[in-house]
Amino acid sequence: MELNELIRGRRSVHVFEDREIDPQLVMELLDTAVWAPNHRMTQPWRFIVAAGEGRCKIADACRTMNERWERDPAKKQETGQKYYRKIMSNPLIVTVVMKENPYLQVREEDYAATATVIHNFSLLAWDKGIGMVWETYEWLNEEVFREAVGIRPGERAVGNLHVGYPKAIPKAEPRIPASELITWL
Repeated sequence: MELNELIRGRRSVHVFEDREIDPQLVMELLDTAVWAPNHRMTQPWRFIVAAGEGRCKIADACRTMNERWERDPAKKQETGQKYYRKIMSNPLIVTVVMKENPYLQVREEDYAATATVIHNFSLLAWDKGIGMVWETYEWLNEEVFREAVGIRPGERAVGNLHVGYPKAIPKAEPRIPASELITWL
């Protein structure tokens, strides 16, 4: 596929087929995705990949947090199970973690580079017929989640990537043309 078509055709996918993804393919895609611009070459990212039963750690943490947040005691278990099932419906989850540099400027550059790695991964996956959505839940910073997946002190969870073969592909959302957003000096 041409790069132009790939960029315009990629979608955030939320519903996946019940089909595993070859772990070797995931490794190959991530190995290519890390070739993102990174001004100081800090390469601050790492990846926690959960597939199969490995997703249970994330789903259990998600259930625990949502039960804790549910205000209606009669709904606690139902709410927890709903979120457990939601997490388990994703064939593969990649938690992208970034080491947080103590210097703000470097930390901001590192975040931008890590976001580029995520975008590279999404395009590479799309080219292979694999969809994903980048989720940035508030609970990525919760201790129960951090402990469940092994996020260390001094690291930030940039997002969870829900990855799988699309069951449904959403329509394109309109974009404002860059020509309407440019100021020429």
